[in-house]
Amino acid sequence: MIDRSTKLRWRRRFRRSKQQVEDLGQQTEVQLERHFFTRLSRLTKVRRFMAAWLLLFVLIIGGVLYQARSLGQFYLQPTPTDGGVFTEGVLGSFRNANPLYASGSADSSVERLVFSGLFRFDQNNNLVGELAEGWQLDARETTYTVTLKENLRWHDGELLQADDVVFTYNMIQNQDAKSPLATSWQGIKVVEVNPSTVRFTLPSILSAFPYSLTNGIVPKHVLKDVPPSQLRAIAFNANSPIGSGPFKWEAIEVIETSDNTREQRIALVANNDYVGGRPKLDRFIIRTFADEQKLVQAFEKREIVAAAGLSVASDAMKSDTNVQTYNIPLTSQVMVFFKSSSEIMGNVSIRRALAYGLNVPSILEGLGRPVLPSDAPLLKTQVGYDKSVVQKTNDIATANKLLDEAGWVRGKDGIRTKDKRPLSFMLTTQANSTYDYIAKSLKDQWRALGVDVKVLPLQDSELQQALSVHNYDALLYGISLGADPDVFAYWHSSQADIRSASRLNFAEYRSPVADQSLEGGRTRSDDVVRSIKYRPFLDAWRQDVPAVALYQPRYLYVFREPLFGFAPSEMNAGADRLNNVVNWRVRVSDQPVR
Repeated sequence: MIDRSTKLRWRRRFRRSKQQVEDLGQQTEVQLERHFFTRLSRLTKVRRFMAAWLLLFVLIIGGVLYQARSLGQFYLQPTPTDGGVFTEGVLGSFRNANPLYASGSADSSVERLVFSGLFRFDQNNNLVGELAEGWQLDARETTYTVTLKENLRWHDGELLQADDVVFTYNMIQNQDAKSPLATSWQGIKVVEVNPSTVRFTLPSILSAFPYSLTNGIVPKHVLKDVPPSQLRAIAFNANSPIGSGPFKWEAIEVIETSDNTREQRIALVANNDYVGGRPKLDRFIIRTFADEQKLVQAFEKREIVAAAGLSVASDAMKSDTNVQTYNIPLTSQVMVFFKSSSEIMGNVSIRRALAYGLNVPSILEGLGRPVLPSDAPLLKTQVGYDKSVVQKTNDIATANKLLDEAGWVRGKDGIRTKDKRPLSFMLTTQANSTYDYIAKSLKDQWRALGVDVKVLPLQDSELQQALSVHNYDALLYGISLGADPDVFAYWHSSQADIRSASRLNFAEYRSPVADQSLEGGRTRSDDVVRSIKYRPFLDAWRQDVPAVALYQPRYLYVFREPLFGFAPSEMNAGADRLNNVVNWRVRVSDQPVR
């Protein structure tokens, strides 16, 4: 049992513990009141201060993020990148991509993309090697030895070698093949020296010969068993051509079958094995249109991104800031040819008067587009051109004096006559808006001299027939000169007869002085010597006035931005716009600045 003293002792201890707990509770309440509740009440007094700091913190973080983003954009720039599809519209109908037969805008465009030649023109119109490394000329200057580049491939993977080159030019020369290029290759021997070397032997010196080596080469292993007489009509030409150019044939789609409404879509894909490197574009699509209006409509509807060979840009094209237009000079000339064998044009005084009576600049101003005036049978950029020997025009007084002295008298109607015969002739030209305007301007200016001019516009087929037999008194027409100044075919007496190989001497001009000069100029390789040799021809041409040079036409190319890598200067033909197509780009991406 617990005694009484023990109970008292425990009771005292319990009371002391209780008192300690009560004292501790009171102290806790005092401390909470002093250190927590008092300060908690003060927190509301500083909330504005805390909110300001919080806002400042948020602004600083936001500013840092914005600046980082802005700096990232600052160090990026839009850069052309590889890939993409380029869709171009051209006039005409596609029929034949074979380099031996390709003609017209559509054929030539496809041929240029699918096939490659020994040489090609670069964007500055300089002759450079494509399949060929270069050539060597012997001491007699009649033998060209051409060396091919290594590891050349056809689109089907087969090797392209010297025997393909020989086969191509032998086919051109074969009369059964009936290639339009045959006349330029008469008398030239083409032989294989070894698999990478070809030798061309000319019957005489021809300084312009290398320019003849730009046509496409065709595959012998594909065409060797085709009879030459059937070569023009095989499926290879229009449905499955195999070349070595920057793009490979993929497919053709005919949208319309009628000649008046025919539209075609030719799809090509990049050639990874092209000798000049894989094109930057993945695909190239050509769409053909029967007339210019449909081509313009397709461009304005954004069905195509480029339009080639338009006569003039539409108002919508001109007003669209995203549309670029290029007026590219062609190495061609538009002239009025006076057929010297005709009764009227056989008189040199009349020809001179007609030239003096023309104000060429005023005619060109009315064209509504930029062209380069011409004043000689050579272009201003060609070797041999001499600004001191140019045609004489824009002198009405001299023109009237020449006609008066020749006995042509004005009648009451203003038309001159001689021996009761009016001074009248027929001006034949191609039926299109440009030539229609020029022909009317010529007619009006010559009418002021007392000359009665009747204009005969002909459609293409009719015009070609008239040209083949030289059925005209005067001819308003354009001729292609090319990069080299060899104009032998247009002005040498041997080409004046309609039975000649070319029949391109449309003026039927005959001059022993000019003949000797032309022969000397085409057989010299030195530019200075050639210029000296051509001088007598220029003098004779100015005095004899077989024609009046009007202007150097241009090629209109319209595309919607962006198109990178397109920078042509002068071109020899419309298809030359594609000379550097391997470098074209249409895609843009942001890339870091380096």
